[in-house]
Amino acid sequence: MAASLRPEEFDLMATLGDVPRHHARERGDRVALTFEGRDTTFAQLNDNSNRTTNALIAAGLKAGDRVCYFGKNSDHYFELLFAVMKAGAVISPIGWRLSADEVAYIVDDAQSSLLFVGPECFEVAEAAAAMSQTKPKIIAMEPGAHGRPVFEPWRNAFPAEDLNIAVTPQTTALLLYTSGTTGRPKGVMLTSANILRSRRNLAEAKMGWNEWQEGEVSYCAMPVAHIGGTGWCLVGLINGVKNVVARDFNPMEALEVIPRERIAKMFMVPAALQFVIRTPRAREIDYSSLTHILYGASPMPVDLLRECMEVFGCGFVQQYGMTETTGTVSYLPPQDHDPKGNQRMRSAGLPMPGVEMAIFDADGKRLGPNESGEIATRSAANMKGYWRKEDATASTINGDGWLRTGDAGYIDEDGYVYIQDRIKDMIITGGENVYPAEVENAVHGHPHVAEVAVIGVPDATWGESVKAIVVPKPGVTPDADDIIAFTRSRIAHFKAPRSVDFLSTPLPRSASGKILRRELREPYWAGKDRRVN
Repeated sequence: MAASLRPEEFDLMATLGDVPRHHARERGDRVALTFEGRDTTFAQLNDNSNRTTNALIAAGLKAGDRVCYFGKNSDHYFELLFAVMKAGAVISPIGWRLSADEVAYIVDDAQSSLLFVGPECFEVAEAAAAMSQTKPKIIAMEPGAHGRPVFEPWRNAFPAEDLNIAVTPQTTALLLYTSGTTGRPKGVMLTSANILRSRRNLAEAKMGWNEWQEGEVSYCAMPVAHIGGTGWCLVGLINGVKNVVARDFNPMEALEVIPRERIAKMFMVPAALQFVIRTPRAREIDYSSLTHILYGASPMPVDLLRECMEVFGCGFVQQYGMTETTGTVSYLPPQDHDPKGNQRMRSAGLPMPGVEMAIFDADGKRLGPNESGEIATRSAANMKGYWRKEDATASTINGDGWLRTGDAGYIDEDGYVYIQDRIKDMIITGGENVYPAEVENAVHGHPHVAEVAVIGVPDATWGESVKAIVVPKPGVTPDADDIIAFTRSRIAHFKAPRSVDFLSTPLPRSASGKILRRELREPYWAGKDRRVN
């Protein structure tokens, strides 16, 4: 099969708004998005995003303004995304599992006057809008008994004229919120250049797994509030192929979609892949259309990887990166995946084309092969910075453009990157990032809790799970289930502890009073060859 795009086509897409424009001209009658039986061609995607841009401007949106989306995956989300790009504004998708307080914080921090809401999030969205200072106007993505404007008729009230507003590749396009080290999330500013600048180089590198052929189909099932959700679907749209969008990841649905739609490539977190292969019918499905499965967001145990390779029978590619690097900065290619297992399968692979990776010590000295320190990366994909947090940006990206990842590891003599631990306290559970400080702030309000430390412990399904270590107040009989339920009422359920252990002595602290989480983690990770799972 021929490649889906000619190399020079990538040069014609300088901004994300140019993506539907270009494909409408080149392949307008081909399906761009499929969602729950609804097909949208590239020509329709371009027209619909133009109508939405006009509707946004009529609602008062100006260049640089932020628009929030709160819902599960939808083809209409991508129409909205491109419309916001064409207006020179910024879209900020919010994780659909967040609490009203968390949503209100993001809406206020983004200073968004518009909040687009999916049907599964309406009750929380209304509560968030009521408690926010911004008081955004809510637009419903689907009809319902909510009395709010509905996206399709709201969009269709405007013409499909392209206003051709001048937008530069360096303009912030996407604002993705990540869990915060101090208890509140930070907005990561990503530009069109971050997402598009390296696309031609990647295509010309001809790595096989990264090439898209005419007629191939992509499966988009990871949540759009993550770079692995929005970013992955954008890869397919940029490359001019059909993208099947799942409202939410469902292993039974995945088993139906793969053979029916003849899926060629998909990105999933290890926990999702494990759910798929544990489904009783998993070994009865026709996977012959699959060429590659990309996986990442957390390490995959070698035994699980080996089982996935046996079930799916296609090429596997590990992806390592973070929101701040617009996703993937290193990859482990299919040829390094051996069913018998090998040393390289424990690595995060090689730097992507155009990406530099290095190891630095605590003093900023660059280290040599096999010397352990903090992993850093430098490329055109590094974020523009954290929204309204210049100090956090400066502490993450130095003057030479090196972004410090917060992961500890080393690079071997062949250039393969190995992750050993986390320098930051972040927990990754099922591909979701959780910072202990945010959870501790929620647990602290419980009337029986005197002290609390939150850590990540090994979990066979989720990679890591959240555990709270609690010192109870004197004279009380603490209840773990009650503490968990209390925490879930304040933050998203996936962030809340899955288990609680109690201590009769104060938490271990440094001379400066900092909780020694690494000391608390050690008994749970004893015998593991690395301190991430």
